[in-house]
Amino acid sequence: MQVSTEHLLQQAHERFAVQDYYGTIHLIDEIVESGRRFADVYHLRGLALSLLGQPEKALEDLDRALAVNPRYIDALVHRGVILVELGRSAEADASFQRAAALGQSGANGFSRPVASRLANLHAAIGDAYAEVGATEDSIREYQRAVALGPDFHDLRYRLARLLLEAGRLLEAREELDRIVAVQPRFVDAQAALGLAHYLSGDATGAQEIWARCLKQRPENARIGAYLAMARRLAS
Repeated sequence: MQVSTEHLLQQAHERFAVQDYYGTIHLIDEIVESGRRFADVYHLRGLALSLLGQPEKALEDLDRALAVNPRYIDALVHRGVILVELGRSAEADASFQRAAALGQSGANGFSRPVASRLANLHAAIGDAYAEVGATEDSIREYQRAVALGPDFHDLRYRLARLLLEAGRLLEAREELDRIVAVQPRFVDAQAALGLAHYLSGDATGAQEIWARCLKQRPENARIGAYLAMARRLAS
């Protein structure tokens, strides 16, 4: 049975919270292999590696996080801390200075850390609405979250799924296109994009997207089923 990347990331955070850093890394490895290569994923693995006494490998992951999101303040700060430990003080100072400069302003005039916290709070409220079937209210909260954190693609993906559930297919396609443009190996987002195309009447486009997904993840039964269904109905 395939485990969602969201569930794996939640488990990774839980392992990290109880100081099971090897367990954290194992779960993050699974996420990366699944194609979800977001900044927060690399950042968490970098922290775990650092706490296991592997600073060079930790720096590699923090640099990967910053390659995905150059404005990731926490990654810059933790990178600076590790560089200090390695005696690379000039590089550490540069990293801290970048973090300080980014922290001065963020989305909607909020500092980056504040915008991040607010985005996650809106997402939590959105989840609460979704649990009781208030999909439109949930969508509004996630739209607020994404406005505060435009590069939080895990939140954007959840927004897209909600839009799909609400039948707002073109809006879902727009959100998923933005994710895939930045994270082309995020297979879950690609699969959802194919579904959005299919449901909006673009069966050919959906088949092309799902075929690409299946090349990346041939063991993904869900995508295989989507593709088989589309081809069967087209014949």
